[in-house]
Amino acid sequence: MTATLALGRFVAESKWGDLPEGLRHQGRRSLLNSVGCALGVARSQPVEMAVRTLLPLRGAERVSLLGRAERLDVLGAAFVNAIGANLLDYDDTHLRTVIHPAAPVLPVVLGLAEARGLSGAAALHAFILGMEVACRIGNAVSPAHYARGWHITSTCGIFGAAAAKLLGLDAGQTAHAIGIASSESAGTVENLPSAGKNVSVGNAARNGLFAALLAQQGYTAAPSALEGPLGWARAMGDVPVVSEIVGELGTRWEAGLNTYKPYPSGIVMHAVVDACLALRREHGLRAEDISEVVVSGEQLLLDRGDRAVTGERDSRVSIHHCAAVAFLFGKAGLTEFEDTTVHDPAVVAFRGRCRAVLDSASPRGAATAAVRTTDGRTLSATVLHAKGSLEAPLSDAEIEAKVRDSAGHGGFAGAVDEVISLAWAVDTAPSVVGLMAAARAGG
Repeated sequence: MTATLALGRFVAESKWGDLPEGLRHQGRRSLLNSVGCALGVARSQPVEMAVRTLLPLRGAERVSLLGRAERLDVLGAAFVNAIGANLLDYDDTHLRTVIHPAAPVLPVVLGLAEARGLSGAAALHAFILGMEVACRIGNAVSPAHYARGWHITSTCGIFGAAAAKLLGLDAGQTAHAIGIASSESAGTVENLPSAGKNVSVGNAARNGLFAALLAQQGYTAAPSALEGPLGWARAMGDVPVVSEIVGELGTRWEAGLNTYKPYPSGIVMHAVVDACLALRREHGLRAEDISEVVVSGEQLLLDRGDRAVTGERDSRVSIHHCAAVAFLFGKAGLTEFEDTTVHDPAVVAFRGRCRAVLDSASPRGAATAAVRTTDGRTLSATVLHAKGSLEAPLSDAEIEAKVRDSAGHGGFAGAVDEVISLAWAVDTAPSVVGLMAAARAGG
């Protein structure tokens, strides 16, 4: 059996009762976190532009946009809601692959469930399975796939979107959907500090669903579309580790290893923020006490974060900006990555006092911040496991606070506490209609 067919069979045959409660709860956390991220940007320029583009093209079947009053067809809504979930760099992260699995998968699930009146349990089940498919395929091609410049959230997220359990596809149809999606997979790392990144995430959701709808109509794909000699994995990376896709299906759950960001920035920047905050707190440092900051970490940290900052999007993947706001303001929240803060003369000046160096012995996700003070001291702090990681996870209450903060930042006029309550209870609800109504209220 090919890996593509094994995934198809796994998704088609999975039963809600097969999922342990801990995994279900992680699914609820992922859902709530993702909806909150989308509420934070519902009126942002990229979302506005996407809605204006798609409104004249929408089909007859209409579903909700998170935080907005307009409705789009399921394909269009999947695109817009995926952009929203990913735009702030505040979304969830499967740390081993650096995939943000909810953004390309959840909008498809919510759209289908709303349009077809399906239960909340069916929706949560499909959501967890989609994340599982995306992360397993990501494991099989990491790290070479990402290192080649493929934006793995988009390129692997599309497979999670294509594994559309809610369409009721059989094993063969689901495998064909995944295979068709392999011909649509795209997204590049070069676009990370631009809105082009979010387009690829939106396309992952929309095109994954499109692949599943085609398979439902009888479209087919190669049996080994994922792992074949000329298949997706080898074309976009090295020889895939197929056991990562098919091994222990239904017993080893990658979706259960999802994590949630405390800061709206690239995940590898979080240890930088934590290290700088620790130095500020433990030594009572003020920005004017610091003459230089040296941040050291592994190659991925430098590849993503050692960059000039020209605007808000650059700042979210900048070592220098993360260090600057941590020392200047003692926090790294949504406001600290807005354009006003990015161009603040004090922030600009402090970024100029920061530099990044390679520490090839540093583990992935870790960072060390060393400061030289104006009175000649050298102080340092190393963070191996950033806040929000598997070793230091956000609590449910912290995720709720994050959602409230995000919704407030985005000017959400609805009842955010109702959204939170309905998200926690999604799998006991007869449908997702109530959740979606609450999440678009005031939009």
